Amino acid sequence: MFRTHTCGQLKMTDVNNEVTLAGWVQTVRKFGSITFVDLRDRYGITQLLFNESLNATLDANPLGREYVLQVKGFVSERSNKNANIATGDIEIAVSSFTILNKSITPPFTIQDDTDGGDELRMKYRFLDLRRNAVKKNLELRYAVGRSTRNYLHENNFMDIETPFLIKSTPEGARDFVVPSRMNAGEFYALPQSPQTFKQLLMVSGYDRYYQIVKCFRDEDLRADRQPEFTQIDCEMCFVEQEDILQMFEGLVRRIFKDVKNIDYTETIERMTWMNAMWNFGNDKPDIRFDMKLCNLKFPLHTFSEQSDISDLINGVDFKVFDEAETVIAIAVQGCANYTRKQTDELTEWVKRPQIGMKGLVFIKCNEDGTYKSSVDKFYTEDKLKAIATAANATVGDLILIVAGAEERTRKAASDLRMYMGTTLGLRKANDFKLLWVMDFPLFEYAEEDNRWVARHHPFTSPKPSDIDTMINNNPKIENAAEYLKHPYANIKANAYDMVLNGNEIGGGSIRIFQKELQQKMFAALGMDDAEQQHKFGFLLGAFEYGAPPHGGLAFGFDRLCAILGGSESIRDFIAFPKNNSGRDVMIDAPSIIDDKQFEELQIKLDLKA
Repeated sequence: MFRTHTCGQLKMTDVNNEVTLAGWVQTVRKFGSITFVDLRDRYGITQLLFNESLNATLDANPLGREYVLQVKGFVSERSNKNANIATGDIEIAVSSFTILNKSITPPFTIQDDTDGGDELRMKYRFLDLRRNAVKKNLELRYAVGRSTRNYLHENNFMDIETPFLIKSTPEGARDFVVPSRMNAGEFYALPQSPQTFKQLLMVSGYDRYYQIVKCFRDEDLRADRQPEFTQIDCEMCFVEQEDILQMFEGLVRRIFKDVKNIDYTETIERMTWMNAMWNFGNDKPDIRFDMKLCNLKFPLHTFSEQSDISDLINGVDFKVFDEAETVIAIAVQGCANYTRKQTDELTEWVKRPQIGMKGLVFIKCNEDGTYKSSVDKFYTEDKLKAIATAANATVGDLILIVAGAEERTRKAASDLRMYMGTTLGLRKANDFKLLWVMDFPLFEYAEEDNRWVARHHPFTSPKPSDIDTMINNNPKIENAAEYLKHPYANIKANAYDMVLNGNEIGGGSIRIFQKELQQKMFAALGMDDAEQQHKFGFLLGAFEYGAPPHGGLAFGFDRLCAILGGSESIRDFIAFPKNNSGRDVMIDAPSIIDDKQFEELQIKLDLKA
């Protein structure tokens, strides 16, 4: 055999035993007549000692980094122990060795503090995967997957595969399409999710289904997106929303215990979408810290049940606030001592194109009880104090205020809150806080098409109390300027997202299971009967054969692993990821296919443009 033990296995109890190891050369250190070699495999590193008699052989056959080496020898106690590795108490006194394969000099060092940049390491990803830091990420990913499978198996879920070559029904992101050679001019699509298939499995009576499954979306990329990604995809029938929430709270608690050895015993908070937007400016708030938004001014149609406190900023002829649709303040605890340089830096930060604000107003709640602001000439100290009180600011706090159009300003306030949370060290990587966000609007208004679009997907059921509203009203929007008055504008979805540390890690809903309600949903999205039948006739037909009530949830597997691993990027937790342009630079994909393949597919490609 090539080895009797791994490079991370041997201990003091193995001293004097003869062993055979195999692995890669990490380092070579020559000291006069003896040579030390660190041998590495997936399991760890073991130090090898080549004595004087073997040095002549090494001189004739020198070892280099990443050579594949087999050695035989006896385990002995190290004189200079290394507490940083599991095998640090022992070494192997080599009696013979074989170079199994040589290696050219790697383009970067295979160690944690490598000198290789991102693009170079992605080009040589097979080498990058040898690094301990990347190996730990993949081990964590495997642990999350194993924990998930164990929990779902114990709760009677069945792992059922669904097809990868399906029909294109573009309603959300763009599909990746695959030409069919045997059906000229026709195309498959790669699934954005197994949504309709898992619903069909519920109709078929498989009441608890799951997959850890690849999904594909042809969309713009960023740190937490890849063109292909993995979901923990689950569905249950004969359930209500509470059943789903309880089941998958249990899954996440199990993952925390198995993977991080954390007993997450606290109650998982629940928050409506409206409260999330009002208090935090987004639908996936990081609740590890407080710093809620104070809405000083907002459009009357926005969060309409909230009280209007705009009189606090009105009546002083300050045009920035007077002309703004929305004004939002944030009280930052303990930062009243910020210098002019620091407040100027914050102002420049919000003026960046990614944030899009024209400026920033600040109020300092000084330790001596006075109030100092960047708008002193407009607001009296009493007014500043009233604003501070509304923002829940206390002595020593700094109030930051942004103003402008509703959507942009609310996002800017949310981004500013997160930035301050990071700056002040309030977003600790090993501090985990889970949250359910619920009661989303079922529809969003698409102004360019003057129609509704589904906020989640078109298979999400309205809340039970809103079903009659949906059934008994015409979804057509007669007056685009007054779409908010349409009954559909206030329909809530029977949907829920799980949020971890300000990241959506999973989302789902109770599904529509009645044919008539599903047809009504499709009609609201602008589909006539013919289009409904063409795209989703198979599902509507299945609903006529006794479809049970059902619902489910899908977790972003890559994103969950990244958060548990303390990383911003999911690429670090995928064995062979794509870069920011959606390319695999290691195998150079996507690539051009040859003319013969185009002929077989009966596709004519005109690249003259």
